[in-house]
Amino acid sequence: MTTQAEEMTLLDVAEPIQHPAPAVQQAGALAANSPAAMMMSALSQGVSPEQIGQMMDLQDRWERREAEKAYNAAFSAFKAEAVRIVKGKKVEDGPLKGKSYAELHGVVDAVTPALSRHGLSASWKLTRDDKDWIEVTCTLKHVGGHSESVSMGGPPDAGGAKNAIQARASAISYLSRYTLKAICGVAEGGDDTDGNTPAPDELMQPARDAAMGGSEALRAYWKTLSEGARAALKAELPALKEAAKAADAEGAKA
Repeated sequence: MTTQAEEMTLLDVAEPIQHPAPAVQQAGALAANSPAAMMMSALSQGVSPEQIGQMMDLQDRWERREAEKAYNAAFSAFKAEAVRIVKGKKVEDGPLKGKSYAELHGVVDAVTPALSRHGLSASWKLTRDDKDWIEVTCTLKHVGGHSESVSMGGPPDAGGAKNAIQARASAISYLSRYTLKAICGVAEGGDDTDGNTPAPDELMQPARDAAMGGSEALRAYWKTLSEGARAALKAELPALKEAAKAADAEGAKA
C-alpha cells in the first residue's frame, strides 16, 4: 500500500517540467503602437474574426512599407559609395581587337562588398529557357525583406566557334552581367565609345531588344547602324534573325 509520502513523491516526479520560453519569444515584444500589438489587444476583447483579418492585412501592409523604406535607405547608402567597375578583359582578336570590357566576375567583385555593407545581396534566376530565347532575372534583396528585380532576354550567343551549350552559357553570362549592372545602377569605366565603333556589349543589347519586337523591328534597327557596327554584329546576325522569327511566331499566336 502506497503511503501518503510516496504518493507525494510520485506526484512530484510526474509534474511536467516547465521549460523557459524560446529566446525569440522572450525578445519578441511588440511595439505598443504596432498593428500586431493592437490586433492582440482587440482579440482579447472579443473582436470578430473578420475584423481580426483586416488587422492582419494592415500588419502586412505596414511591414511591407517598413521593409521598402529600409531597402531604399540601404540602396541610397550603397549608391553613395560610387562603386566603379573596371574593364579588365581585352579583346584579343577580331574587328574589335584591343577593346576592353568587364567580365561578370569583375562586376560581382566590384559591387558585392558595398552591397553587403548595407545589408543587400544580388542573385539570379533563369526565368525563361527556350531554344531560341533566354531570359535572366537579377534580384536585389535587403535583409529587411524587400526586393527589386530586373529581367533581360536574348538569343543564345552563337557567334564565333561556340557549340550549343557554350552559346547558351555565353548568353546567360552576358544577361547576368547586364541585369546586375542595371539593378545596381552602375556602369563600367569608359563605357563611352569616343566616336569609335561600339564594342559588342554596347551593340548587342539594343539588337536583342529589337529582335524581341520581331523581324520588322530588327530590320529597322539594322538600318540605323553604321557599316562598322554592322560588321561588329555580323557574326550575331543569324541568332538575332532566329530570335526575331520566334518573336513573330509568338505575336501570331497572341
